[in-house]
This record gives sequence, structure tokens and C-alpha cells, in this order.
Amino acid sequence: MIKKIIVTSLLVLVAASVGAQTDTTKNKTKTLEEVSIQQRKSEGVSRLGGAVNGLEIGQDELFRAACCNLGESFITNPSVDVNYNDAAVGARQIKLLGLSGQYVQMLLENLPVTLGAAMPYQLGYVPGAWMKSISVSKGASSVKNGPQSITGQINVEYLKPEDDPALQVNVYGDSRLKGEANIMGNIHLNHHLSTEVLAHFEKDFMHMDEDGDGWQDAPAVEQWHVQNRWKYQKGRYIMHAGFGYLHENREGGQMDDASANPYMVMTESNRLDAYMKHAFLLDRDHNTNLALLATGSLYNFDGTFGLKEYNDKQGSLNASLVLEHDFNDIHNLSTGLSFNMDRLDETLLSINHNLLTEYTPGAYAQYTFKPSYHLTVMGGLRVDHSTLYDRTYLTPRMHVKWVPFDWMSLRASVGKGYRTPHALAENHYLLTSGRTLTVNDLRQEEAWNSGASLSVYIPVNDRTLTLNAEYYYTDFINQAVVDYDSDPTAITISNLNGSSYSHTLQVDANYDLTEDLNLLAAFRYNHVRCTYGGQLMEKPLQSRYKGLVTLSWKPMLALWQVDLTLQLNGGGRIPDYLDENGTLVTGEEFPAYLQLNLQLTREFRHFSLYVGGENLTNYRQPHPVVNAANPWSTTFDPTLVWGPVHGIMAYAGIRLNL
Repeated sequence: MIKKIIVTSLLVLVAASVGAQTDTTKNKTKTLEEVSIQQRKSEGVSRLGGAVNGLEIGQDELFRAACCNLGESFITNPSVDVNYNDAAVGARQIKLLGLSGQYVQMLLENLPVTLGAAMPYQLGYVPGAWMKSISVSKGASSVKNGPQSITGQINVEYLKPEDDPALQVNVYGDSRLKGEANIMGNIHLNHHLSTEVLAHFEKDFMHMDEDGDGWQDAPAVEQWHVQNRWKYQKGRYIMHAGFGYLHENREGGQMDDASANPYMVMTESNRLDAYMKHAFLLDRDHNTNLALLATGSLYNFDGTFGLKEYNDKQGSLNASLVLEHDFNDIHNLSTGLSFNMDRLDETLLSINHNLLTEYTPGAYAQYTFKPSYHLTVMGGLRVDHSTLYDRTYLTPRMHVKWVPFDWMSLRASVGKGYRTPHALAENHYLLTSGRTLTVNDLRQEEAWNSGASLSVYIPVNDRTLTLNAEYYYTDFINQAVVDYDSDPTAITISNLNGSSYSHTLQVDANYDLTEDLNLLAAFRYNHVRCTYGGQLMEKPLQSRYKGLVTLSWKPMLALWQVDLTLQLNGGGRIPDYLDENGTLVTGEEFPAYLQLNLQLTREFRHFSLYVGGENLTNYRQPHPVVNAANPWSTTFDPTLVWGPVHGIMAYAGIRLNL
């Protein structure tokens, strides 16, 4: 069936290509001289230019895969991993520097995104077709956006109202009967005012059970998401503002025919958000500007996990006043005041009710010293006060970039980070497990992060070989630890009682083999340890290493593009658990496995067609659900997921740009 889908899709592409041959030939004749003197650009990935180590991923790179949402945007990226947390609610999580996604600060157009109960689903709330670029910075990052960044920041930029007026449409479908449609349109109302509307719809039309265990591999999702965004600019004043609404339903659990009393997992999410940015240019000569930024959201989550019900209502507000000034080309100062409010109202089983409100006022100063092209030093310090912990704390951070030669650059960083854990909200998917879940009183999480990176640019055959190597170390002073190991019948979330750290080493190479063919190869090693029940152990369900090879072929006329991605995911430790017979399983490890993705794209004047396949190696984690036949038992557990739960998947789509 899948082979027929792929072959049929390829025939559609070829037929469309033949049908457009006349127009394309005319276009070649008109532009041949222009094309002959151009060099093919890189595939949309560039290094951040300042002292902070990181990458900016553009649309060219995002379009190398289906990229239905943020969670599928890192397939070709060696630094960021995205994995399922469980096989019940389909929670997915970013992993950066060997640690979970809650230690990565998420930003939307440089505004902090407050997550709470939305954290397990955050990657699916950002449609891929809306994104203009993604910036991934590693380490403690800047102090401007708050103290939460511990392992890095991910900033998403949407398509802009001020972009050239256009109507864009993206339609997608795959062999699992998932359909998706996106509409993005903007208009310039006059010389000063422009607006855009972003709309997204997706739906899974089938419940899948590829391994035949009677349990759905992932929940069926239906999501609506719409945003209206505005820009106004006149003289020295610029305003950005907008609002949005999201509604999502997830239905998972046992298949209807698997049991007379099926175990069902159902969630409903509703989110309303708004933002505004006001900027005033005070002095053009010194780039002096004053900005007022604010974002707020209301999020309501209702979940049913078998007989367990969990409800969460969260309101968040973040505001900041920022002043930037260039004294000259060498000295820059950024200062600001900030205020953050989080209100979490959660109920479990209609019995346990928890109301938590935290106000966090803060201030920061960040100084950048750049005496020449060869040296950049950026130091920042912020002070914040948490009313929840009745604590005032300092966040120092330092970044240095040194360019001793034009073909070499070095970066180093050190800094501290803090975050407030919302244990049940962020980990409510654990309620699907038959184990007893216990959440202790948690302190604020606190960690140091330090790292260094080296980039070398070597000319080879009139092209440039780019080599990168980096090392990062994260050391926790306190951490909210999810403990599977102390008791195989329980999951406990408690404060760190011992050591917890992560060492990450990564090397990668990028080279254009020909003018049309690009190769990226990367390898990363993770050494992550945490104390469970008084014993320092390897973090469970974490791959020890990752290898990545990508090939992208795009001829000079850029009418066709072929992208191939091969991932090697290293083995790791599985925590102790009880099998369906109640027997304790200890010392088990999961193996290394390969995944292969392939996409073919055909470009036309106003649209492009793409077909592809994911996980073409057809590797699936065997029996991702422990004791799937008896979900009401204490040995049932769908949360021990370390690998893919789906096999081969074929897809096709069209992108229109009018």
C-alpha cells in the first residue's frame, strides 16, 4: 500500500512537471544569463553572528522535510532531538545538550512563552507553514528574556505582516490519514499599516495500531489555530501587535475492539493569547531606542486518563521595558525592567486542588564590548524576586567570541539559570501509568552551564569545508527529578538529593561536494547522570549518542530538490519496571537504531509539490506499552518510550504562493 502511494505521488510530480514544461522552458530562456553567474546559496542555515553560539534555520532548511510543526523542524538538525514522551497522549519533547525541553527557554519573536500544562504539546502548537525562521542558541544565552534559559533558547519567527503582500497555502496528507491545511495572507492597508491572518487546521482521520497490541500508537489529533497580526510604522515609532486562538482535541487509548471496557485518554486544550511591541527610536546616530513589550495568555486544559481526571487553568503575563544604546561602534548597553505573573489553578480527581500564583519582578543590564572584528565580549547580570519562593536571586552570564584568523572562530560561555517547576502540569502524561504518582514540594530549579565551541573554515577545491566542535557542561544545584528507579511501582517527582549533570560533545562538518550537492555529517555524545534513590545513575530513556548525515541535491535552476537524512540514535538505559506478570525487569537497555527520511520537491513559478517518506528503515520500538492488554492494572505503563512508535510513513503536499 505504501509503495503504491509513493509511486503514485512520484507519477503526479512527473506529470505536473511535463505539464509545466513549456512555461519552465520559457523561464529558462529568459533567465539563463542571470542564473549562470549566480552561486547556489546554502540551505538556509547560518551561524548566529554575535558572541552567543547558535544557528539560525531559515525556510529553505525547514522545507527540506514535511515540517508540519515545530516538533518536526529539527529532523535535519544535529543539535536538537525531538522524542515522544509516551504512547498515550502523544507528548513530544525537545532535548538540547542531553537534557529535557523544560530547560530550553521558548521564545516567540523574542517574547517568552509560558507553558505549564501546554509543555508536553508545545511543539505541536507552532505550525511549520507559519514559520519564517528558527534561532537555536546553546548555553545560558542572553539575560534579556529572563533567567529561565539553562541549556539554551529557541526563538521562532513567524511570517510578517510587513512582508511582500501574498497569499500562501500549504496542504499536506500522509499514509496515516492525517490531513493538514494552512492559509497565510497579508495585506498592506497603507504606507504605515499592514496586517496578516494565519490559519491552521489538522486532523487525524484514523486511529493507528501498527504493532497490533490493541493500544493506539498515538492519539488522534484535531486542532484549529488562528492568528491575526498587525504592524504600524510611522516616523520613529513602530508597533507590532496581535492575538490568537487555539483549540485542540486528542483521543487515544485502547482501540474500540480491544476491550469491552476500553481505557481511554482524552484531552481538550483551549488557548487565547495576545502580544504587543512598541518601539521608539530616540537617537538614530547611536541606535538609541526604548521598547515596551508585553505578552499574555489564558490556557485551559481538561484531561481524562482512564479514571483519572486532571484540569488546569493557567493565566500568564509577561511585560518588559527595554532601553538600548550604542555609545559607539565598540560599546553597547542594554538595560531593562521586567515583570512576570503566572497563575496556575489545577485539580486532580476533583479532590486535590492546587492554586499557585507567582509574581516575578526583575531588572537586567547587558554590556557588549567589541573593539574589533576579532573580539566580542558580552556580559550580563539580572536580578529577580520570586514571591512564590520569597527569594531574590542573581543571574550572571558571560559570552566571548574570538576570531584569531578569518578562517577560525572560538566562542566560550558561562552562566546560571533558574526556573519554577510545575511538576504535575508539565508531566501530567505520567497519569496514564499504572504506577503511583507522587509529587513532593519542589524548590526552584537552579543550574550552571558552561561551554566552548570552535568553528574552522577550510578552502577545498574552490569551496569551503566548515568544521565545528563544541562541548557543554550543565551542573544542577537543584532539580525537579522524575524518579522511576527507586520503586518500580511508583513514579516520584522530588527535589534533587545528590548530583545531576550533563556533558555533551558534538562535532559536525558541512561541505558542498558539487555546486548542486551539499553534505552534512555530525556526531554527538551525551553523558548524563542524575541521583535516583541515593544512587548516581545514567539518565533513563536518553540516547548516549547521535549520528546524522544529510544530503541535499538542488541543481542551479532549482527546479528539483532531493533531500536525504540518515539518523543513528544510540542506545541507552531503561529504568526498572514490572512486566505483565509482575516480574521485576532490571538492567535492561535499548539498542541503537537507524532512521532514514527522503523528500523530493518540484518547484514551479507559484507553487511547489513535495512527496517523501519518514522512517523508511521501518524501525519501531517493540512493545512501547508495557502490559497493553491490561491498562487498568498497576503494571500498565505507556511512558517508557525511547524510540519511534510509527513505522514507514509516506506523505505528499503542495505549497502555493500567490
